[in-house]
Amino acid sequence: MSKHDFSATEFIDRLTRARAAVAAAKLDWMVLFHPVSILWLTGGEAKSYRAFQCLLLAADDRPLTMITNGTDVAEWRDDSRADEVIGWAGPEPEDPIEVFARVARAHGLLDARVGIEVPGFYLHPSHYTRIRDLLGGALVAEPSNLIHELKAVKSPAELAFVREAAARADAAMTALFGAIRDGAMELELAAEAHRALLASGCTLPASQMNLVTGERLCYPIGGPTQRRMARGDAGTVEVGAAFRRYTATLGRQFSLGEPSRRVREVFAVVKDAGEAMLAEIRDGVAAVVPHEAAKRVIAAAGLDRYRLHTSGYGLVPGFPPSWGDPTINLFGGSKSVLRAGMVVTIEPPVFIHEERVGARMIDNIIVTETGCEVLSQVPREIAVRG
Repeated sequence: MSKHDFSATEFIDRLTRARAAVAAAKLDWMVLFHPVSILWLTGGEAKSYRAFQCLLLAADDRPLTMITNGTDVAEWRDDSRADEVIGWAGPEPEDPIEVFARVARAHGLLDARVGIEVPGFYLHPSHYTRIRDLLGGALVAEPSNLIHELKAVKSPAELAFVREAAARADAAMTALFGAIRDGAMELELAAEAHRALLASGCTLPASQMNLVTGERLCYPIGGPTQRRMARGDAGTVEVGAAFRRYTATLGRQFSLGEPSRRVREVFAVVKDAGEAMLAEIRDGVAAVVPHEAAKRVIAAAGLDRYRLHTSGYGLVPGFPPSWGDPTINLFGGSKSVLRAGMVVTIEPPVFIHEERVGARMIDNIIVTETGCEVLSQVPREIAVRG
């Protein structure tokens, strides 16, 4: 993504809503660390999240200030809507927190009411503690989901990118199925999917592909290995497609030759659980409702203790290692409410280690007023090859 991917009007609307949310939280400033928050407001996607970056967002109409690694300054200036870009390091090492301290003092943060994001992957603990100590009494809140909640419902332009990503995930899955043969490595199958994604204009997804076969079928999120397929092996795969950073995921079951009876039994339960979830989804439904529908199906089959993964979650533009929205989860105890325009995954799982079997079908849907739009066209069946 860059500032050119959406209209100036859309970015202005996002910024206006974000400033209002900061003010409503009784804050003068928010310091944003999550790359998705920064992307949503500025369009910038440079890889400075790998070290230290932040965006200073004021409740009033002051410049958006980006602090980034010196290697990324040019990209932020060219491809983002940040008004001011300040780099740390460059020809020689530099302490980014010292640079943050200078900028914070210059912009008056130490004499204001400040909130900060504390994301799970993108803020080093030592940086967090030093920033907290620097801000002292000015740090009055840590509303980490303030921006995430604003962007949970996607705009028509964002949904167009999600649909583009979903179409490319379909094509990648088809390419992967075409590579299934006796002796094929799991990594060869993954390579065909990645080739299809990159050739179609996608970037690499934010998370490693999940792909397991044979005796590894019981691993919920196992990555591809040098294991070679043999006739009778079943497999499960999750492909992630990233188009302009907007992510679509797709998970399917496959088999080299006829799958075993037990594989088909477990797969049928998982498929029915997904169908039960789809039937419950619409605007205004609590996210726990489709989750409970899936649980009932799996429990009725005597497999409830083998649910080893969430039933679903929200999707965001992905940055390694995650493409998940921290505010939308379809699992027990979730407080999320589904709204039209949200993009979520449907993926109730069953994985049985002692039997060396497992299944998870993954589909992305857009929540609508009366139901949902399923994005994939790949059949929800076991793909039998050979």
